[in-house]
Amino acid sequence: MRQAEVTRKTNETAISVTVDLDTEGNIAVETGIPFFDHMLESCARHGRFSLMVTAAGDLEIDCHHTIEDTAIVLGEAFAKALGDKRGIRRFAHMAVPMDEAIAVVTLDLGGRGYLVYDAAFSPNGFGAIPADIFEHFFYTLCIKAGITAHMKAEGRNDHHICEALFKTFGVAFSMAAYVTPGRTEIPSTKGTI
Repeated sequence: MRQAEVTRKTNETAISVTVDLDTEGNIAVETGIPFFDHMLESCARHGRFSLMVTAAGDLEIDCHHTIEDTAIVLGEAFAKALGDKRGIRRFAHMAVPMDEAIAVVTLDLGGRGYLVYDAAFSPNGFGAIPADIFEHFFYTLCIKAGITAHMKAEGRNDHHICEALFKTFGVAFSMAAYVTPGRTEIPSTKGTI
């Protein structure tokens, strides 16, 4: 079973993440940031993997540490659950529309963390959540998980753009992490990832 549980405690946050890449439907996210919870739930629901997240952070300051540290722990959990990546597809490309918005995500689970990100939100952000935190979230997640991601989204409604990004990432991640029946090799000419 491709499962992992990772915790991280600092002076700013206490985060616990459990993932199960092969079981869908067990999703519970509590970060103290309702919009962020909704985005993570959408990612897991459409990615068809189980995700449990509990986070307590210094929200009296702002949401940055909580979102950043959740990305760190989620990235580490993805990497741990994937193991040596034997038999996975490794690559995936997906586009997901949400009304007027569309997101396109291309992933390589080849062990090199990198992000190319092209999504713009209105200057107002999402209430108390600054819009630029989502690029930082995906950057941190990709670095910790060893994922190369190219992500692009556009639209007119910030909520739709952001949700399309999270849904598309979830679907693409699930596709790339899928273990092809009967395949046991590590998908790399190097013989390791």
